[in-house]
Amino acid sequence: MIPNEHDLPEISVRQLSLRNGSDKPEIWCAYKGLVYDLSASRLWRGGKHYEHWAGQDLTEEMENAPHLPSVFDKFKVIGKLKY
Repeated sequence: MIPNEHDLPEISVRQLSLRNGSDKPEIWCAYKGLVYDLSASRLWRGGKHYEHWAGQDLTEEMENAPHLPSVFDKFKVIGKLKY
């Protein structure tokens, strides 16, 4: 369940970029304006999942992904992306 978007903290593109599994231990990605914490996923260890890198907005990349965007449903929404 996605929390009320108005209750979510804003996360800047810069903050997101630092949560790439290298600069900081957290692994975050954005999709359609929401930021997800992927740190617990074994598929994102080291901040990389196939050709996708953590710490960025994956909205455009999901168009070519072999799975549905519903894959994000299992991850916690931690904020909304501020451009």
